[in-house]
Amino acid sequence: MLTTDYVPGAPNWVDLGSRDTEAAAAFYGALFGWEFQSAGPEAGGYGMFRLGGKTVAALGPLQAENANAAWTVYFATVDADATTKAVEQAGGRVRFPPMDVFDQGRLAGYADPTGADFAVWQPGTNKGLDRVGDGALCWTELYTPDAEAAKAFYQTVFNWDTEGMPLPDGGGTYHVVSRSGGGQTGSHGGIMQLSGNLLPHGTAYWQPYFAVADCDAVVARATERAATVLMPPTDMQGVGRIALLQDPERARFAVLSPEPPAATA
Repeated sequence: MLTTDYVPGAPNWVDLGSRDTEAAAAFYGALFGWEFQSAGPEAGGYGMFRLGGKTVAALGPLQAENANAAWTVYFATVDADATTKAVEQAGGRVRFPPMDVFDQGRLAGYADPTGADFAVWQPGTNKGLDRVGDGALCWTELYTPDAEAAKAFYQTVFNWDTEGMPLPDGGGTYHVVSRSGGGQTGSHGGIMQLSGNLLPHGTAYWQPYFAVADCDAVVARATERAATVLMPPTDMQGVGRIALLQDPERARFAVLSPEPPAATA
C-alpha cells in the first residue's frame, strides 16, 4: 500500500501534462473535488492539485509540441544522478537529465526499455505528495508488451521485489511490485503484459489509480464531461471496484473504490 513515508523506489509524485491546463483543472476538480493552485509565475504554468489542504497531484503544460497528454508517475530516489546512471546501464533512455527545481528537490525523466515514460523525484524541501489513499493516488500500474523485460529493468534500477499472481481465466500473470523487503504490505504497484494493439500508440505506459468512495458515481461524472470509459466499473475480489478511464485529452487513469477490510472476530 502507498504511504507518505517515502522510501527509495516508492511512488512519491504524480503529475499530468496537458495541452489545456485550465480545462484539465476543471475536469479533475469536478471528478475528485481537487482544487488547482498555481506554483507561481516562475513555474511556467505548473501547479498543484490539492484536497483538504494537501497536495495530491500536480498539473502543468506539455513541454513538447508533439507530446500527448499523459500522467507521469515519479519514484523516490536519494540520488537522481546515480539513478540516471542505473537507468542507462539497465537499457533505459534518459528523456531529460537531473535538474534542480528551486529548493524543492531534483528530478529526472526516463523511458524504460519497453517504452514507458516515468520519472524520479529526489526530495528537497518538497518531500513528495502530502496525501495518498482516499481521494488521491493509491496504486500504480505498468502496461507493457514485455513484462519480463520491464520487471528485470525496474528490479535493477530500484531493487523492487516482485510477486507473480495468475490472472483470471488464464489471462497471464500480474506482477505485484514492492519496495525491497517490504512484502505485500510494501506493495505499491503492478506490471501487466498487454499486446501492442491494446496500448495507446502501441507504447507501454504507467497508469495512476486514484481512490474514490464511489467508483460508479465518478465514472458517471467523467462521462458527462467527455471522458471515455476503457473498462466499466468492475469488481475485483480482494481489491475493490475498478474502472479505467481516458480524460478528454486522452490521458489514461484509473479509479478504485477499495474493498472494505475484512471484519475481525
